[in-house]
Amino acid sequence: MRRVFGDAVISLGGVLVLLLTLVSIDPRVREQVSTVLNHPGSTATTVGSQVGIISSVALSAAQDHSIANAPLLIFVVAASVLLLFMLRT
Repeated sequence: MRRVFGDAVISLGGVLVLLLTLVSIDPRVREQVSTVLNHPGSTATTVGSQVGIISSVALSAAQDHSIANAPLLIFVVAASVLLLFMLRT
């Protein structure tokens, strides 16, 4: 049970780091997050729709940045795979 909790915390931390990175880079994501934080919803449907809007904007921003920086993205993926193989042996 303790390992499951630790894995969940690590996963949530990774998602938060990704969101913070997108907020710092893309003004569209920053605008949507600031709108949600300044005007929090009172019902579950409002919260659900706000999460949906933020996630769609974040995915769109991530896609735009990955397309604009495709060579760098390919290099990072290849370097990560090589690093994983090096750490494995």
